[in-house]
Amino acid sequence: MPKLKRILLKGILIIIAIALLVAMISVFINYKVKSDTKDDIIYTVIGREEINQSGIEDITEFGAECIIVLGAGIKDRETPTPMLKDRLDVGIELYKKGVAPKILLSGDNGQIEHNEIHVMLNYVKDAGVPEDDIFCDHAGFSTYESMYRAESIFGVKKAVVVTQKYHEYRALYIGKVLGLEVKGVASDQEQYSGQFYRDFREFLARNKDFLKAAIRANPTFGGETIPISGSGVVSHGE
Repeated sequence: MPKLKRILLKGILIIIAIALLVAMISVFINYKVKSDTKDDIIYTVIGREEINQSGIEDITEFGAECIIVLGAGIKDRETPTPMLKDRLDVGIELYKKGVAPKILLSGDNGQIEHNEIHVMLNYVKDAGVPEDDIFCDHAGFSTYESMYRAESIFGVKKAVVVTQKYHEYRALYIGKVLGLEVKGVASDQEQYSGQFYRDFREFLARNKDFLKAAIRANPTFGGETIPISGSGVVSHGE
């Protein structure tokens, strides 16, 4: 075999071996993230009107300082997406059942035309939650940043995280690595379109955030502390 062909073949084999190694590591990381957190997802919500009573006592006894509701996009400047609406509905219901005394809304407020926090805050206020009990993180640009800032900006040590089940594993894993005590309530209340694509993205995101949490990467923005034990009004912004 000519020397050039041998070199090319060796190069191809090395590339294949590296690709297989990366794939194996990625699968292992996903397995670890899910296995380390699956027992902390208390139960799955079924039905829009009322949260199942199953598990309510356990999660109430957990003694969380707040309920963290993670952003999931908006349809327009006043309307949450179906996924975000379900998260908000579950977070509100948990608050009303006394699971935690505060709600922390964390979303992307990085653009004038995409203000998740404005939509989330108005939705929760319209549901009757007192303004003092609602905290807003305007720089929750990603799941990692939301969980990091919950501890570093709001001083949260113990929280119930509300999001869809496929997303819970990563959110809870990040929280645990960053030193939070966390439990999750899955807010799935329907089959959401585009789930296959979200599952694929989540597979990649677990790897990314596994590494970020391991090195405790800094978020995009810091800021002054806003203790979750106080009033949330100061965090509402304009």
